[in-house]
Amino acid sequence: MGTLLLRLILSVSVCCFASGILALVPASGEEIVKDWPHWRGPDGSGVAVHSNPPTTWSETENIKWKIDLPGAGSSTPIILGDRIYVSTAVKTERVAEGNAASEASATTEVAPQERTSGNRPGQRRRGGRGGFGGGRSPTNYYDFVVLAFDRATGKEIWQTTVTEQIPHESGHNTNTFASASPVTDGERLYVSFGSRGVFCLDFDGKQLWDVQLGKMQTRAQFGEGSSPAVHDGTLVVPWDHEGDSFIVALDAKTGNEKWRVARDEQTTWSTPLITEYDGRIQVVTNGTTRVRSYDLHNGELIWECGGQAGNPVPTPVRFEDNVIVMTGYRGNAVYSIPLSSQGDITGTDAITWYNEDAAPYVPSPVLYKGQLYFVKSNNGVLISRDAKSGEELIGQTRLQGISMMYASPVAAADHIFFTGRDGTTLVIKHGNALEIVATNKLDDEIDASAAIVDDEIFLRGKSHLYCIAK
Repeated sequence: MGTLLLRLILSVSVCCFASGILALVPASGEEIVKDWPHWRGPDGSGVAVHSNPPTTWSETENIKWKIDLPGAGSSTPIILGDRIYVSTAVKTERVAEGNAASEASATTEVAPQERTSGNRPGQRRRGGRGGFGGGRSPTNYYDFVVLAFDRATGKEIWQTTVTEQIPHESGHNTNTFASASPVTDGERLYVSFGSRGVFCLDFDGKQLWDVQLGKMQTRAQFGEGSSPAVHDGTLVVPWDHEGDSFIVALDAKTGNEKWRVARDEQTTWSTPLITEYDGRIQVVTNGTTRVRSYDLHNGELIWECGGQAGNPVPTPVRFEDNVIVMTGYRGNAVYSIPLSSQGDITGTDAITWYNEDAAPYVPSPVLYKGQLYFVKSNNGVLISRDAKSGEELIGQTRLQGISMMYASPVAAADHIFFTGRDGTTLVIKHGNALEIVATNKLDDEIDASAAIVDDEIFLRGKSHLYCIAK
């Protein structure tokens, strides 16, 4: 593990972050991490800087291997060295008995919460993600599983069931019970199954610790989806729901709680951004009421900014000394906020730029060479903006062949990859005009964001995991 750890622990003086966890950029500007240690890649932007993967593929072309996956999950696989790690939830034949069965089969409802802070909607609403939440809770037990595969062959190396539980909510009909992506710091593997627990494993699949944070009451029973973030021995877990929301920092080695801060937020599905500015590590969280930045060391609130829309899902992206946040459900908001901010900057000139024309709902943006690429809501409608100024570079343009997207776009070798829910991936050329390079179709539904390592693309479908290579 020495070589792998060296690749992950680099001297850092500048951070360039987008949509997820910490972005590590070496002080000298030399080679950054080449693996995919969390769901938005090595520098958090959704970009594989050193890769040159295929731009064309099908079920019979440029498929290095294709394997069946047990259970269901929409989490992104992560890659470290010669291994791929995947989380999934496997429905078993075991059912609840007696009182447990009655409780499990009851429809879970959370009373609407009237709050007036920020621009939060007055109450919970149903629908909005291409399906519906609510309904009867499961009565079957699920195995919550972490798997390791050999990157070269797709052969399973180990499989660990970390817990077996009956989910207390039905979830959105397009969500799964394994939506949060694993994360690694090169020392251990961390997987959040939300209400089922947060788990730490070693690279041989041995469980080292687990932490139970309670049961989320998600908005309209849409289910859970925020991934944890890790940096400098601290694992950060967001816990925004219809109950008492909070964000908590755990010791990555032991699972012991370092700090916990209450949050005035409804359900959020966004993953925190952890990034360094002026010698201070900031944890930036999206939210309906406020975008907030906390000090990683002690949880102190550094700055906050209102103006977002409801149901935040996209995670923040860093460009230079600003962080860009987006929400696109029943309203649109794209804000660029200086990391030098202090206190509440809502509605002030401190905001670098903002736009309310179009924003993504579920997919996060990709930031490539100073250019933001994202879709409108969950639709196959492309928008591209200059990350520095907010200037529109590509206006709302239909991505032919993509009707609905949950997966976040990724980029490599001057190409941007957009994957639709039906398994179609549209590849476009980086630039200020839409230039379609290829349209690729696989025989699987895909909601998980792609991972790119070296010259290989890893796509997790509803039933299969693909390795795409020339």
